[in-house]
Amino acid sequence: MTSATDASLDERLSPNERQKRLIENTDGLYLVDAGAGTGKTFTVTHRYANIVDQGDIEPDDVLLITFTRNAATEMKDRIVASCDYDMRALNDAPIQTFHSLCNDILDQHGFHAPSYLGIDDAITGSTQVLENETIEREYFREFVDRFSDDHDEYDDQFRCLSDPTELLTLINNLASKGIFPTADGWYRDSRDTLEGDFDAFKTVFDELNRPRNEGNKQSKLRSSLGRYGTNKCYLPNAPDRGELRGEYGSKSVPEDVADRAFTEDREYLIEFVHDVYFEYLEFALGRNYLNFSFLQLFAFVLCCEDGELRESLEFEYVMIDEFQDSSEIQFKLALLLSGTDNFCVVGDWKQSIYSFQYATIENIVEFDSRLKRFASELNDNAERVSFPLEPVTTIELEQNYRSTQSILDFSEHALVAPGSSRESIDRESIYDRIVSLFSNTDHDHSRIEAFQHADEHEGILTKIQEIVGNDEYAVEEDGELRSPTYGDIAVLTRTRDFGRDLLATAETFDFPMAYEGGIELFRTDQAKLLLAWLRILEGNSEAERGWAVVLERAGYTLDEIEYILEHDAYPSEMDAFRSDLAALETHTAVARRVFDHYGYDGSTADVVLTTIQSIHRSTTMTRGDLIRIVEHGVENGYTQEVAAAAGPDSVTVQTIHSVKGLEHPIVILGNMNSAKFPPSGRSGGTITYDEPIGLRQRKYYPDAHGEPHVYDNWRADVLRMCQPTKYDEERRLLYVAMTRAEDHLLFAAGAEPNTFLEELPVEIDEIEPAVSSVDADGETQTAFSVDIPAPAGPRGDSPHSLMDDTVYEDVSDGRGMEFGSHVHAFAEDYALGEDGTPGSDDERHVKTFLDGLPGELLVEEQAYLPLEVDGAQVTLSGIIDLVHVTDDTVEIIDFKTDLGRHAESEYRIQLSVYYHVLEEWYSDRNVTVSIFYTADDDRVTIDPLSRAELAELTV
Repeated sequence: MTSATDASLDERLSPNERQKRLIENTDGLYLVDAGAGTGKTFTVTHRYANIVDQGDIEPDDVLLITFTRNAATEMKDRIVASCDYDMRALNDAPIQTFHSLCNDILDQHGFHAPSYLGIDDAITGSTQVLENETIEREYFREFVDRFSDDHDEYDDQFRCLSDPTELLTLINNLASKGIFPTADGWYRDSRDTLEGDFDAFKTVFDELNRPRNEGNKQSKLRSSLGRYGTNKCYLPNAPDRGELRGEYGSKSVPEDVADRAFTEDREYLIEFVHDVYFEYLEFALGRNYLNFSFLQLFAFVLCCEDGELRESLEFEYVMIDEFQDSSEIQFKLALLLSGTDNFCVVGDWKQSIYSFQYATIENIVEFDSRLKRFASELNDNAERVSFPLEPVTTIELEQNYRSTQSILDFSEHALVAPGSSRESIDRESIYDRIVSLFSNTDHDHSRIEAFQHADEHEGILTKIQEIVGNDEYAVEEDGELRSPTYGDIAVLTRTRDFGRDLLATAETFDFPMAYEGGIELFRTDQAKLLLAWLRILEGNSEAERGWAVVLERAGYTLDEIEYILEHDAYPSEMDAFRSDLAALETHTAVARRVFDHYGYDGSTADVVLTTIQSIHRSTTMTRGDLIRIVEHGVENGYTQEVAAAAGPDSVTVQTIHSVKGLEHPIVILGNMNSAKFPPSGRSGGTITYDEPIGLRQRKYYPDAHGEPHVYDNWRADVLRMCQPTKYDEERRLLYVAMTRAEDHLLFAAGAEPNTFLEELPVEIDEIEPAVSSVDADGETQTAFSVDIPAPAGPRGDSPHSLMDDTVYEDVSDGRGMEFGSHVHAFAEDYALGEDGTPGSDDERHVKTFLDGLPGELLVEEQAYLPLEVDGAQVTLSGIIDLVHVTDDTVEIIDFKTDLGRHAESEYRIQLSVYYHVLEEWYSDRNVTVSIFYTADDDRVTIDPLSRAELAELTV
């Protein structure tokens, strides 16, 4: 794998004519169409160097936005090589991602930002940036449970949602569009946007409803409506298919269908979304975290509302790389921060592949019109964008330094390939938008091939062995052709599971292959096995599901497993292992014991453990909670970035999304199979927002026949047929994959090739798998290593992350987590005044203890302790079991069900965090810390660690 296009330019070439034009012309508005392999990074970094070499310009005057932290680091390295500044001078220069920029703004100026939305809370230096989506979804589930309890008027809305966490996706989508709630409405009249734009919709409707083939063929819309009502349950008053499609023989649908489908009373829906959105903002701030969407939201609001601050933040020059991957709010935020018209965006619409991260391709394909529209919106009640909006100079970088001309020409076919047999493509309009690229390579020797076999994995390995050492697949190096090696080859795939399965097949042949990119962590064998044992420990109906996995893993047949489950005849060694696990005191200890038992000592097991620890931010997470988290991770494909330890000559396996910006001499695009690329079965949420139709709900819960039922919304179904297909982005993914190839491009499929491959101008040959085992010589290493990036903003840790869980592992007489959870739940309920009968001696001890406390009892208090560690901000956060407040004292009390004192030194760390937080809260009272051991009815006073000692532990 390389990213040598720009590096080779830096070393060998001067800028070409168009690159030179952009580098030397630094002032004014520029839109740069930078096609694949055209030296974009080279051009941007040289332009930056040229700007800061001006006598009156410093790095702090130039904002350079990239879309990954790695790209920002690479940019700085390149700039240092091109100008008089060294890395120390550029270290704090604003060469960063949007998220990092917003975090910097809020860290310095964001304290009062929530007040502009009517939220009575603040953003402080200890506010954490929550990057882990799994953790946030668990927080959001907790929020939804509270919200639904408080708002029974929305019960019918929740009945329509199969998974309420889909509302989090909706919230993030709205935030990316600049649509925010306030305490009494919507920010900057964004409610109108939720209603949609009928005129814009009607334009789309009319285009889809135009008869084809000079009026001889029915319109696309009428054809699509042929599927209307299939597998749907509409209300009785919904129109039937014939009514919507019009009279038999007509070529278009009736005109009034547009108005009938668009017009719908959505007041209740908009109120529901407002209340969920606003109260979740309050919840997140109350829990002291912001996600990426909220970072941008509050930074945007702050820059809109505080004119003096905005002027102080403005830059002389703004450049945005990968602009095709920007969102609407990012475009607007960049305009707010630009003090002049020295505004340059660089990107390629053909490589826009991140809509799932709320990227908006229209930002680049409609740059001129959006520039004017967004500036007008921002200036509606005050001048916020004051520079002239024209002229916009367009520069097209079209000289490619990566691929042969054959590959470049062939790749354009990807952009007009239909995603299904039913899809029709307007090829002419697409080709009109394409800026064709011209190769700068010395040779054009490319082989473009396709092959298939039902066993595609072995087919790919067979083809790779045919390629290696074969001069028919020679690769260019320093202007000369040489025989290819394993390291020259990359297998790219649309889905991670295919790459994981290919790697598993390769391992059976000791095949030199390495995986790079995101793996679905909870779909690994380690996570599945852990989930199985957690289910066994949970008991009830969960246990059988767990035993089935464990027994199958041990080699039992299906008949044997059925007998064992029916008669509870579990193997004695497995039953004993279950007892050992049940006695352990923490989830991490259980996971570690399971992995040790099965010999999982690699980095995949380590990252599962790390993830569980990061999720376990409170002592109240039960085993059932953890089971649900892992299950949702399996369902949603929670990913963790990993890299296999590639040997000096190994094939690389990557997803297409992870390979963007990289290149390989030989690319094999695998899994070109029906329903795999494009993927099938994807659909939006129940409640969605799309332009121009606005906020819509696909299902609702009315009482139509005397008995409530969840019905499909016929209007939403018709409107979806008027929306652009999702295949456009899939075509761009295909294009990105193809343009990674330098010398040769191959496609691989199984038994059912997809429409993409069938439509490309290449013959599909049958291949007969014949993989030979490879002699292990140190070049085949496929163990995963895990890269967990440092988050923007202060690092967040739980006190548990500082504690050593190994103190629990040798405990043979523990009573397990379930017992501890019951006692904690009883203590919480009783302290809150709820009636309860103790069910154990421990609970009786707790009741007597609480009865003897005369002051106010505070239960499950959140605590956040900011520390500075080696110049970086670290926040420790956790939940205090009980706080006892009197006029003179504040007592922190932690309940422990341990039978021994083996973990007291570790508990001291946890309680020290709480001590320093409450010492600040109650500066006028004496704060003490103690543990109440419920088994012994014994209270032990703890001497807390100092802040400095805690800071030392976080290093």
